[in-house]
Amino acid sequence: MEQRILGKTGRNVSVVGLGTWQLGADWGNVDPAQAQAILAASAEAGVTFFDTADVYGDGRSEQAIGAFLADNPGTGITVATKMGRRLEQRPENYNLANFREWVDRSRRNLRTEALDLVQLHCPPTAVYSRAEVYDALDTLVADGAIRNYGVSVERTDEALEALRHEGTASVQIILNAFRLKPLEEVLPAAKAAGVGIIARVPLASGLLSGKYTKETVFAEGDHRNYNRAGNAFDVGETFSGVDYELGLKAVAEFEQLVPEGTGTAQAAIAWVAAQDGVTSVIPGARSVEQARANAAAAATVLSPEFDEGVRWIYDHYFREAVHPRW
Repeated sequence: MEQRILGKTGRNVSVVGLGTWQLGADWGNVDPAQAQAILAASAEAGVTFFDTADVYGDGRSEQAIGAFLADNPGTGITVATKMGRRLEQRPENYNLANFREWVDRSRRNLRTEALDLVQLHCPPTAVYSRAEVYDALDTLVADGAIRNYGVSVERTDEALEALRHEGTASVQIILNAFRLKPLEEVLPAAKAAGVGIIARVPLASGLLSGKYTKETVFAEGDHRNYNRAGNAFDVGETFSGVDYELGLKAVAEFEQLVPEGTGTAQAAIAWVAAQDGVTSVIPGARSVEQARANAAAAATVLSPEFDEGVRWIYDHYFREAVHPRW
C-alpha cells in the first residue's frame, strides 16, 4: 500500500489507515476477539496507521491495540491517540497536569513508553489559540512521554488556528463526499506548513457505504441512533451532520458515479485519499471483510468525472446546510 509522510512526525503511514472508535463503544458491541481479528486483517492488508482515543470504550480501543502490538512486534504501525474528553469541556482543563495524567493512562493502555502521536480531541474552540496548551504539549515531547502532537477538530477555523503553531504535526478533520469545506483552505495551508492531514469519517458514519435504507435500525448504544440531533456530542460527527433521509437520496446519486467493479465504500474512501494534501484516510471497520475492503480502496483510481460528480452532489444536496457550520 502507498505510504505517505505524516506531516512533521516524519513517519511513513499507509494512505488508508484504520479508525478504531468502533472497537471501543458507540457503534454497538464488538467482541474482543473480533477486534483483534480486525486489527490483524488491516495490518495484513498493508495498513500501518491506527487511530484511537482514550475515551473510546473508556480505553478499550487503546487496550485492544496495545494487546495486538504486544503480540505482533515489529509491525511498523504508527498509533495516534487522542486526549481531552475525560473531563468537562472547559478550556482550563486542558493543562499540563491533566495532560500528564491522560498520557500516562494511554501509555499503559497501549503498552508503550512513548506515544507516537497525541491529538487534542475536539476541545472547545478557545483551546486552539492558547499558547500555554502548546507549551504543555512541547513539555511532554521534551519529557519523552509523547513523540509528536496534533489536533482533531470539528471546524475549519479551528484547524487553521492550530496550523499557526510550530509544534502541530498533524490535523485530523472530517472530510468526505458530503463534507468538502476542508478542501478550500485547510488542506492547502497544511501542505504549505508541512503538516499531515488525517481524514476521518470518510464514509459519513456509513452512509457512503450504500448499505443503509429508511428502514435501517441502529442499536440503542449506536451514536447513529442517539446522536442524530447532537445530544451527546457535535452532530457533525454523526452522518457528517447531514439529514439521514436526504443523505440516502444523495447516496443514490453517488452510486451512479461508482465505476463498475468498485464498491461504493471503496470509491468514497479512494476519493478522499486522492485529495491533494491528505496523508491518511481512517475508515472504521466492524468486520474482517470490511477491513480488507477498506484497505483495497488504496488501489482504486477514479476519473475526473467522478470528482466532478461528487462536487455536484455536495452543491445540490448539502452545501447550504453544511458549509457554513463546519
